[in-house]
Amino acid sequence: MTVDAVIFDIGNVLIEWQPERFYDRVIGEDRRRAIFDTVDLHKMNDRVDRGEHFRDVIYETADQYPQIRDDIRMWHDNWIEMASPAIEHSVRLMRALQSKGVPVFALTNFGVESFAYAQTEYDFLNEFDRAYVSGHMKVIKPDADIYAQLEADCGIDPKHLLFTDDRLDNIEAAAARGWQTHLFEGATGWAARLVAEELLSKEAAA
Repeated sequence: MTVDAVIFDIGNVLIEWQPERFYDRVIGEDRRRAIFDTVDLHKMNDRVDRGEHFRDVIYETADQYPQIRDDIRMWHDNWIEMASPAIEHSVRLMRALQSKGVPVFALTNFGVESFAYAQTEYDFLNEFDRAYVSGHMKVIKPDADIYAQLEADCGIDPKHLLFTDDRLDNIEAAAARGWQTHLFEGATGWAARLVAEELLSKEAAA
């Protein structure tokens, strides 16, 4: 089946997103586990991804837990260290597709302010043909509405969209709408899929 646009998730597809790894390095695994058992920081981040203000949400949450306030604030203050490094092979694949004239979109759970910040650190985040960012859309994957909004905006038949994401629930939600999908488990496998779809040559996908 033909592919008219390729859609990339960002976290753990184009940029590593590993908050636990950051906290383990900075405060140690035992303290990190205790903090994450006390407060669901990923659920907190979902609020940001739905469009609430990045700093306000995190600092408000931190103030509810005075004994670990500074630790929670690191989610904001050291955020770019959690969202790093770039996955260079995936970035090359994105650019290779565009060099072949294939439109490349982003569909990402990302806050408004945090995405703008990331764009200052990673040039390639400014290079999508279209960027669908949950914070602006006020809905996060895998809610069906975020996929519907993308379809309505780009006007491409869902069966001609090829989407990669590292989370199975996000992939399944897209597949339920007729999208072609690829569960991202590493850039090498994604490259092979793009070659198999005849979107890139083996050389271009290397």
